[in-house]
Amino acid sequence: SQPAMSIFSDVPQAPPVAVFKLTADFREDSHPQKVNLGVGAYRTDDCQPWVLPVVKKVERLIVEDNSLNHEYLPILGLPEFRSASSKVALGDDSTAIKEDRVGGVQALGGTGALRIGAEFLRRWYNGTNNTATPVYVSAPTWENHNSVFADAGFKDIRPYHYWDAAKRGLDLTGLLDDLEKAPEHSIFVLHACAHNPTGTDPTPDEWKKIAEIMKRRKLFVFFDSAYQGFASGSLDKDAWAIRYFVSEGFELFIAQSFSKNFGLYNERVGNLTVVAQDNENLTRILSQMEKIVRTTWSNPPSQGARIVSKTLNCPELFAEWKGNVKTMADRVLLMRDQLKAKLQALGTPGTWDHITQQIGMFSFTGLNPKQVEYMIKEKHVYLMASGRINMCGLTTKNIDYVAQSIHEAVTKVQ
Repeated sequence: SQPAMSIFSDVPQAPPVAVFKLTADFREDSHPQKVNLGVGAYRTDDCQPWVLPVVKKVERLIVEDNSLNHEYLPILGLPEFRSASSKVALGDDSTAIKEDRVGGVQALGGTGALRIGAEFLRRWYNGTNNTATPVYVSAPTWENHNSVFADAGFKDIRPYHYWDAAKRGLDLTGLLDDLEKAPEHSIFVLHACAHNPTGTDPTPDEWKKIAEIMKRRKLFVFFDSAYQGFASGSLDKDAWAIRYFVSEGFELFIAQSFSKNFGLYNERVGNLTVVAQDNENLTRILSQMEKIVRTTWSNPPSQGARIVSKTLNCPELFAEWKGNVKTMADRVLLMRDQLKAKLQALGTPGTWDHITQQIGMFSFTGLNPKQVEYMIKEKHVYLMASGRINMCGLTTKNIDYVAQSIHEAVTKVQ
């Protein structure tokens, strides 16, 4: 007899997630000089993941702390983690924190924080069930932004001008124009620092212009802060935009990730910081966040949150962590300088100043899809189709090969 047809036989094969597919292809490549510039994770100069020394130290403290157990955390997460996270984003002297109108939701990484925030906004922002509220993401943006808001139920996700390909920098005019034209109460996802994928951030003066229009047009700000400290080496500098918007009186959300700046990628440590108008608003918002978390992951895991919390709440460990973060940021800055210098020394056509003007983990090289294909197929250098490279994938050992490969791609492929 014929086996019965599976009830799942009509499920289509989903396309692979691009960045993870790239890593899988890289692994299968046997070429001795292969280089992976795809995935967004820090690597040492030996191309290895780095466990921060301060993290190792705190993990030992946690293992030896007999007062700790595996009881459930509260639904919204470890209280001392949530408050320390919000404080690192908003600053020690934050007026909003002093006025008791800031709260946090511990989440599964920055993605979890975005998703919980998106889910709340879809249900409760500006009235109930807002599937039609426009959500604006930068063109280009981290590809997950579109999917997270779409999966949370938003039907109208739009791009806003951001990258100017011709000048390899910020399209401020286009961006400000989009802010002026967006319907009131639209939601804008802004990258707090180290814009992914372009590595191009507004200057403080440009941020002020952005904030002025957003305030006047009653637009909602949802910051994605995945790289605080990691971008420039300074926690305060990388949080400048967030703190400016808060000082201007905005109610806003901040999705924070500790994957990059603590190297805790697989622990999924994130926080959604809510800055509300007053404590009464905050209390009601958090009560609804609790309902969303309860049906999503019920309550969060403790290990990563304990590591971050102990580090941020102890002055000595906090100082050591800042040193570790600066080590990572400085290595990225050094690789930027060297890559630009090597391309210029080779006489590679075009301008390469954008390599050092950009900031954070990623650089938008300006390579087109055909040049990217040449890099992967002919040179075994793996990067995203957009031309985005992870600067941490560069090392003193492979940078000459990568520079030569870029030079060849640019000169041979138009």
